[in-house]
Amino acid sequence: MLIHVLGSGAGGGFPQWNCNCHNCNRLRKGNFKGQARTQSSIAASTNGTDWVLFNASPDILGQLQHFPAIQPGRALRDTGIRGIVLLDSQIDHTTGLLMLREHHRPLDIYCTESVHQDLTTGNPLFKVLEHYCTVNWHPLQLPQGDAPGEGFQVEGIEGLRLTPVPLRSEAPPYSPHRHNYHVGDTIGLWLEDPATQKSLFYAPGLGQIEDHVLSLMEKADCLLIDGTFWTEDEMERAGITQKRATEMGHLPQSGQGGMISVLAPLTSPWKILIHINNTNPILDEESLERAQLEAAGIEVAFDGMDIIL
Repeated sequence: MLIHVLGSGAGGGFPQWNCNCHNCNRLRKGNFKGQARTQSSIAASTNGTDWVLFNASPDILGQLQHFPAIQPGRALRDTGIRGIVLLDSQIDHTTGLLMLREHHRPLDIYCTESVHQDLTTGNPLFKVLEHYCTVNWHPLQLPQGDAPGEGFQVEGIEGLRLTPVPLRSEAPPYSPHRHNYHVGDTIGLWLEDPATQKSLFYAPGLGQIEDHVLSLMEKADCLLIDGTFWTEDEMERAGITQKRATEMGHLPQSGQGGMISVLAPLTSPWKILIHINNTNPILDEESLERAQLEAAGIEVAFDGMDIIL
């Protein structure tokens, strides 16, 4: 199983275009030990030619241009993307679909009913795409409880089984489900290669560690999970907003019950954080917070990172 990190930042990327926070300001001035990041998305493959895309960020054109393997060049118009799986309907995970409108065939998009509703009403991207390449929607089936849904395969991606996992997180501000949780508003994904039995749990939007989520985290070979904020009140401390991390659907790394303490007992998986907000001190490779992560055996994803399982 091959995983390529196209983008590792949270919404707005790093540096964010209009932000002069402690991190963004220093990066622009060259006084920062760290690297810029585009908005989060990954791609997975089993043969290095055919890929499934997970989310489509506003930065997708640049991300694809920096990843030659996803453009095999077999025809005048070609792509290695065989399908797109949306984990939610957030703007920073879906706007890139519009950049793929020149595709010569319908986009095969896999998402839940809740996400489909959002993308045909509050933010009707699917309706816009009807005037271009159109969309071939593949519904992801989830039970009404908290158990993982039905496993599926993306056509053209051999040897990779995907299972949607319901997560407690926030739907976008434009969604009718905002502050009114519906199963399927946000999912994680369990990726498994049945031949090798290797697995990865991908969850860039993780607000709560529920029992079914912890169970998957304990048995995964690799965790690629929410690293948005360091503290619960990070945005308030930065003077940006009074919204807290968990209100926005993200579990912070530090503090009681934070991601570091959740991951501490897990000795088997490769632990990687993704979806890093521009205010998070772990972006600074010389920060005490980054050192604390490294001491805990936790890595920070970066654009262009390859994970081979």
